Amino acid sequence: MKQVLFLCLIFISVVSKSQTPFNVEYEADYKLVYKDQNIPNAPTQDAAFALLMNREESYFKNLNKYVSDSLKYERKLNDKSSYNDYLRYFTPFDENIGITSAKIYVTVPISGKNYKYEESNDMNWKLENEYKKIGKYKCQKATAKKYGRTWTAYFTNEIPFPYGPYKFSKLPGLILEVFDDKKDYVFTLYKFGKRKYVCKSANMNSKAEAIQKQKIFDYKRKEMGNPNKYLEHIGDEETRQLLIKKSSEKAKRYNPIELSIY
Repeated sequence: MKQVLFLCLIFISVVSKSQTPFNVEYEADYKLVYKDQNIPNAPTQDAAFALLMNREESYFKNLNKYVSDSLKYERKLNDKSSYNDYLRYFTPFDENIGITSAKIYVTVPISGKNYKYEESNDMNWKLENEYKKIGKYKCQKATAKKYGRTWTAYFTNEIPFPYGPYKFSKLPGLILEVFDDKKDYVFTLYKFGKRKYVCKSANMNSKAEAIQKQKIFDYKRKEMGNPNKYLEHIGDEETRQLLIKKSSEKAKRYNPIELSIY
Protein backbone atom coordinates (compact mmCIF):
# COMPACT_ATOMS: atom_id res chain seq x y z
CA MET A 1 0.00 0.00 0.00
CA LYS A 2 2.86 2.36 0.84
CA GLN A 3 4.44 1.69 -2.54
CA VAL A 4 1.20 2.51 -4.37
CA LEU A 5 0.76 5.71 -2.37
CA PHE A 6 4.39 6.65 -3.00
CA LEU A 7 4.08 6.16 -6.77
CA CYS A 8 0.87 8.14 -6.91
CA LEU A 9 2.38 11.05 -5.02
CA ILE A 10 5.18 11.16 -7.57
CA PHE A 11 3.24 10.78 -10.78
CA ILE A 12 -0.09 12.61 -10.49
CA SER A 13 0.14 15.81 -12.52
CA VAL A 14 -1.94 18.94 -12.59
CA VAL A 15 -4.34 19.25 -15.53
CA SER A 16 -4.11 22.46 -17.50
CA LYS A 17 -7.37 24.19 -18.44
CA SER A 18 -6.03 25.11 -21.87
CA GLN A 19 -6.25 22.71 -24.80
CA THR A 20 -5.35 23.07 -28.46
CA PRO A 21 -7.46 20.94 -30.86
CA PHE A 22 -5.66 19.14 -33.68
CA ASN A 23 -7.07 17.99 -37.02
CA VAL A 24 -5.92 14.39 -37.37
CA GLU A 25 -5.68 12.88 -40.85
CA TYR A 26 -3.54 9.81 -40.15
CA GLU A 27 -2.29 7.93 -37.11
CA ALA A 28 0.85 5.82 -36.76
CA ASP A 29 1.34 3.68 -33.65
CA TYR A 30 4.80 2.66 -32.48
CA LYS A 31 6.23 0.22 -30.00
CA LEU A 32 9.33 1.29 -28.11
CA VAL A 33 11.69 -1.30 -26.62
CA TYR A 34 14.19 0.45 -24.38
CA LYS A 35 16.82 0.16 -21.66
CA ASP A 36 16.65 2.99 -19.15
CA GLN A 37 19.62 1.71 -17.16
CA ASN A 38 23.22 2.04 -18.26
CA ILE A 39 24.47 -1.30 -16.94
CA PRO A 40 25.65 -4.56 -18.56
CA ASN A 41 22.76 -6.80 -19.62
CA ALA A 42 20.23 -4.15 -18.67
CA PRO A 43 16.64 -5.40 -18.75
CA THR A 44 14.43 -4.10 -21.55
CA GLN A 45 11.05 -2.47 -21.12
CA ASP A 46 8.44 -1.49 -23.66
CA ALA A 47 5.89 1.23 -24.23
CA ALA A 48 3.42 2.20 -26.95
CA PHE A 49 2.98 5.60 -28.61
CA ALA A 50 0.65 7.36 -31.02
CA LEU A 51 1.79 9.73 -33.77
CA LEU A 52 -1.08 11.95 -34.93
CA MET A 53 -0.44 13.82 -38.16
CA ASN A 54 -1.73 15.98 -40.96
CA ARG A 55 0.08 17.67 -43.84
CA GLU A 56 1.37 20.57 -41.73
CA GLU A 57 2.31 19.11 -38.34
CA SER A 58 2.29 16.12 -36.02
CA TYR A 59 1.78 15.30 -32.34
CA PHE A 60 3.50 12.41 -30.59
CA LYS A 61 2.61 11.05 -27.18
CA ASN A 62 2.59 7.88 -25.13
CA LEU A 63 -0.65 5.91 -25.53
CA ASN A 64 -1.32 5.93 -21.78
CA LYS A 65 -1.00 9.71 -21.83
CA TYR A 66 -3.17 9.88 -24.95
CA VAL A 67 -5.95 8.03 -23.09
CA SER A 68 -5.54 9.92 -19.80
CA ASP A 69 -5.53 13.29 -21.58
CA SER A 70 -8.75 12.33 -23.37
CA LEU A 71 -10.33 11.36 -20.05
CA LYS A 72 -9.16 14.60 -18.45
CA TYR A 73 -10.62 16.60 -21.30
CA GLU A 74 -13.95 14.82 -20.84
CA ARG A 75 -13.69 15.35 -17.04
CA LYS A 76 -13.83 11.60 -16.49
CA LEU A 77 -10.42 11.80 -14.83
CA ASN A 78 -10.39 14.71 -12.40
CA ASP A 79 -9.52 15.87 -8.89
CA LYS A 80 -12.15 13.49 -7.51
CA SER A 81 -10.56 10.45 -9.16
CA SER A 82 -8.65 8.00 -6.97
CA TYR A 83 -4.90 7.47 -6.87
CA ASN A 84 -5.42 4.13 -8.61
CA ASP A 85 -7.35 5.81 -11.42
CA TYR A 86 -4.34 8.03 -12.14
CA LEU A 87 -1.82 5.25 -11.58
CA ARG A 88 -3.55 3.11 -14.21
CA TYR A 89 -2.34 5.52 -16.90
CA PHE A 90 1.10 6.29 -15.52
CA THR A 91 3.96 6.53 -17.99
CA PRO A 92 7.56 7.71 -17.57
CA PHE A 93 7.16 9.21 -21.06
CA ASP A 94 4.98 12.17 -20.13
CA GLU A 95 6.16 14.61 -22.80
CA ASN A 96 3.85 15.94 -25.49
CA ILE A 97 5.81 16.55 -28.71
CA GLY A 98 4.53 18.69 -31.56
CA ILE A 99 6.49 18.99 -34.81
CA THR A 100 6.36 21.32 -37.80
CA SER A 101 8.87 21.63 -40.62
CA ALA A 102 10.82 24.25 -38.67
CA LYS A 103 10.24 23.65 -34.96
CA ILE A 104 9.81 21.01 -32.27
CA TYR A 105 7.44 22.00 -29.45
CA VAL A 106 7.58 20.07 -26.18
CA THR A 107 5.40 20.31 -23.08
CA VAL A 108 6.27 18.34 -19.95
CA PRO A 109 4.83 18.20 -16.40
CA ILE A 110 7.28 18.60 -13.53
CA SER A 111 6.27 18.55 -9.86
CA GLY A 112 2.65 19.29 -10.67
CA LYS A 113 3.37 22.19 -13.02
CA ASN A 114 3.48 22.22 -16.82
CA TYR A 115 6.44 23.63 -18.76
CA LYS A 116 7.21 24.02 -22.44
CA TYR A 117 10.25 24.59 -24.62
CA GLU A 118 11.07 24.82 -28.31
CA GLU A 119 13.98 23.58 -30.36
CA SER A 120 14.87 23.79 -34.04
CA ASN A 121 13.80 20.89 -36.21
CA ASP A 122 17.25 20.49 -37.72
CA MET A 123 17.85 16.74 -37.89
CA ASN A 124 20.57 16.28 -40.50
CA TRP A 125 20.02 12.86 -42.04
CA LYS A 126 22.41 11.09 -44.40
CA LEU A 127 20.55 8.89 -46.89
CA GLU A 128 22.20 5.50 -47.39
CA ASN A 129 22.02 3.24 -50.45
CA GLU A 130 20.57 0.45 -48.36
CA TYR A 131 17.01 -0.87 -48.33
CA LYS A 132 14.87 -3.39 -46.54
CA LYS A 133 11.23 -4.36 -46.37
CA ILE A 134 9.22 -3.61 -43.23
CA GLY A 135 5.79 -5.17 -43.52
CA LYS A 136 4.58 -4.36 -47.02
CA TYR A 137 6.70 -1.21 -47.37
CA LYS A 138 10.07 -0.81 -49.06
CA CYS A 139 12.23 1.27 -46.72
CA GLN A 140 15.47 3.18 -47.19
CA LYS A 141 18.13 3.59 -44.53
CA ALA A 142 19.19 6.97 -43.14
CA THR A 143 21.63 7.86 -40.36
CA ALA A 144 22.15 10.90 -38.17
CA LYS A 145 23.82 12.06 -34.96
CA LYS A 146 21.54 13.78 -32.47
CA TYR A 147 21.03 14.06 -28.71
CA GLY A 148 24.35 12.38 -27.94
CA ARG A 149 23.57 9.23 -29.93
CA THR A 150 24.00 7.90 -33.47
CA TRP A 151 20.65 6.97 -34.98
CA THR A 152 19.59 4.69 -37.82
CA ALA A 153 16.16 5.13 -39.37
CA TYR A 154 14.25 3.27 -42.05
CA PHE A 155 11.62 5.31 -43.86
CA THR A 156 9.28 4.70 -46.78
CA ASN A 157 8.34 7.20 -49.46
CA GLU A 158 5.20 5.12 -50.02
CA ILE A 159 3.77 7.07 -47.06
CA PRO A 160 4.71 10.67 -47.93
CA PHE A 161 4.66 12.17 -44.44
CA PRO A 162 8.00 13.56 -43.17
CA TYR A 163 7.37 12.41 -39.59
CA GLY A 164 8.36 9.65 -37.23
CA PRO A 165 8.38 8.68 -33.56
CA TYR A 166 9.67 10.97 -30.82
CA LYS A 167 11.44 14.01 -32.36
CA PHE A 168 12.58 12.23 -35.51
CA SER A 169 11.39 13.79 -38.77
CA LYS A 170 12.55 15.55 -41.96
CA LEU A 171 12.89 12.44 -44.12
CA PRO A 172 11.04 12.09 -47.47
CA GLY A 173 8.59 9.59 -46.01
CA LEU A 174 7.24 8.17 -42.77
CA ILE A 175 9.81 6.59 -40.44
CA LEU A 176 8.85 2.98 -39.76
CA GLU A 177 11.83 2.10 -37.57
CA VAL A 178 14.51 4.07 -35.75
CA PHE A 179 17.13 3.02 -33.20
CA ASP A 180 20.42 4.17 -31.70
CA ASP A 181 23.73 2.41 -32.26
CA LYS A 182 23.56 0.64 -28.87
CA LYS A 183 19.91 -0.26 -29.41
CA ASP A 184 19.01 1.26 -26.06
CA TYR A 185 15.96 2.81 -27.72
CA VAL A 186 14.22 1.04 -30.62
CA PHE A 187 10.99 2.40 -32.12
CA THR A 188 9.04 0.18 -34.53
CA LEU A 189 5.79 0.97 -36.35
CA TYR A 190 3.06 -1.60 -35.72
CA LYS A 191 -0.02 0.17 -37.06
CA PHE A 192 -0.79 2.89 -39.61
CA GLY A 193 -4.07 4.15 -40.95
CA LYS A 194 -6.31 7.01 -41.98
CA ARG A 195 -8.02 8.77 -39.07
CA LYS A 196 -10.25 11.76 -39.81
CA TYR A 197 -11.20 13.45 -36.56
CA VAL A 198 -10.45 16.43 -34.34
CA CYS A 199 -8.36 15.48 -31.30
CA LYS A 200 -9.27 18.10 -28.72
CA SER A 201 -6.76 16.77 -26.21
CA ALA A 202 -3.69 16.61 -28.49
CA ASN A 203 -1.99 19.37 -26.52
CA MET A 204 -3.53 19.78 -23.08
CA ASN A 205 -0.94 22.29 -21.91
CA SER A 206 -0.67 25.00 -24.56
CA LYS A 207 -0.36 27.70 -21.89
CA ALA A 208 2.43 25.99 -19.99
CA GLU A 209 5.25 28.13 -18.64
CA ALA A 210 8.13 28.62 -21.10
CA ILE A 211 11.51 27.36 -19.92
CA GLN A 212 14.93 26.60 -21.40
CA LYS A 213 15.41 22.98 -22.43
CA GLN A 214 18.71 22.84 -20.53
CA LYS A 215 16.87 23.47 -17.25
CA ILE A 216 14.49 20.57 -17.90
CA PHE A 217 17.42 18.34 -18.85
CA ASP A 218 19.37 19.23 -15.69
CA TYR A 219 16.32 18.92 -13.45
CA LYS A 220 15.55 15.38 -14.59
CA ARG A 221 19.09 14.25 -13.92
CA LYS A 222 19.12 15.88 -10.50
CA GLU A 223 15.73 14.53 -9.45
CA MET A 224 16.65 11.00 -10.49
CA GLY A 225 18.91 10.77 -7.45
CA ASN A 226 16.97 13.00 -5.06
CA PRO A 227 14.35 11.16 -2.95
CA ASN A 228 14.17 13.84 -0.24
CA LYS A 229 10.98 15.49 -1.48
CA TYR A 230 9.10 12.21 -0.94
CA LEU A 231 10.66 10.99 2.32
CA GLU A 232 8.08 12.78 4.47
CA HIS A 233 5.47 10.37 3.13
CA ILE A 234 7.44 7.28 4.17
CA GLY A 235 6.75 6.18 7.74
CA ASP A 236 9.44 3.69 8.74
CA GLU A 237 13.18 4.32 8.71
CA GLU A 238 14.05 1.07 6.92
CA THR A 239 11.94 2.04 3.91
CA ARG A 240 13.39 5.56 3.95
CA GLN A 241 16.97 4.28 3.84
CA LEU A 242 16.14 1.80 1.09
CA LEU A 243 14.61 4.61 -0.97
CA ILE A 244 17.70 6.77 -0.54
CA LYS A 245 19.97 3.90 -1.61
CA LYS A 246 17.87 2.98 -4.63
CA SER A 247 17.62 6.60 -5.77
CA SER A 248 21.40 6.96 -5.68
CA GLU A 249 21.88 3.74 -7.65
CA LYS A 250 19.23 4.74 -10.19
CA ALA A 251 20.92 8.10 -10.78
CA LYS A 252 24.21 6.37 -11.62
CA ARG A 253 22.46 4.05 -14.08
CA TYR A 254 20.30 6.76 -15.66
CA ASN A 255 20.09 6.20 -19.42
CA PRO A 256 17.62 8.66 -20.99
CA ILE A 257 16.88 8.77 -24.69
CA GLU A 258 18.69 12.12 -24.89
CA LEU A 259 22.24 12.06 -23.54
CA SER A 260 22.70 15.70 -24.57
CA ILE A 261 20.27 18.47 -25.50
CA TYR A 262 21.55 18.82 -29.08
